Amino acid sequence: MTDADPHARQPLFAGPVDLHLHSNRSDGTEDPADVVARARQEGLGTIALTDHDTTAGWAEAAAAATARGLTFIPGMELSARDGWRSVHVLAYLFDPADVDLLAETVRIRDDRIGRAERIVRSIGRDYPLRWAHVLAETEGDATVGRPHIADALVAQGIVRDRGEAFDGILHPRQGYYEAHYAPDPITAIELVVGAGGVPVIAHPAGRERMSDATLRRLIDAGLGGLEIDHRENTAEGRAWLHRIADAHDLIVTGSSDYHGAGKPNVPGENTTEPAMLQRIIDRASGSAPIYPAAR
Repeated sequence: MTDADPHARQPLFAGPVDLHLHSNRSDGTEDPADVVARARQEGLGTIALTDHDTTAGWAEAAAAATARGLTFIPGMELSARDGWRSVHVLAYLFDPADVDLLAETVRIRDDRIGRAERIVRSIGRDYPLRWAHVLAETEGDATVGRPHIADALVAQGIVRDRGEAFDGILHPRQGYYEAHYAPDPITAIELVVGAGGVPVIAHPAGRERMSDATLRRLIDAGLGGLEIDHRENTAEGRAWLHRIADAHDLIVTGSSDYHGAGKPNVPGENTTEPAMLQRIIDRASGSAPIYPAAR
């Protein structure tokens, strides 16, 4: 081992590592500090908060993480769209003040609000649901989305839980669905890279499997890695993703995609190898991990 080998160095962070968790600053159900507490309870040593299109939870999560002895990796899940398919770009260690990326997230969040209001108006013609009900389920400056509509449907006794809401009223076949603005994934990746961050595609081999051709375009645009160990990726899809990652020397991550009570996912159910997180840290220039004081 030599200093020239960045993969061989001893990491400053502790494991296990989970790089995909959500708080109620987007569509999770818990405060950032509570997400951190649950992560610690599950034995994690390093976590990333990756709320949708916002960094609003970073400060609270970082403070809670360092107080509990965890390393905090600043992150975000940036919305993108490839035709009809949603593509989620996990962004790590970028500059949150980058003008271009910040403007894009504001545009995405603003459009989400208008889209959510339109969906609620449509549902309200058939069910006793109003916009005020959705706002009551939204914390502070959280990014409003369909999960908040689902929570409002639950609170009004129209459905039993989020799962029933998404399988029923909020399913596109019911006619209430509307798309929201999101950049194409190449633009999303370029924005993250331009902000000094490392882009990783979230669960690309699930129900809406990405094509080889699309992945090749994203790699050419600066894609850093693939989230492979995730409950939504099929076994066949994981094998396919590993072949691509090996062929292009991509970073490979695994994570829980924890949302609190919003999903059954548990922090640490999938984790990222320390060497892979070290590659993210080495590649990033926009921000840095926040280590516990003892380290």
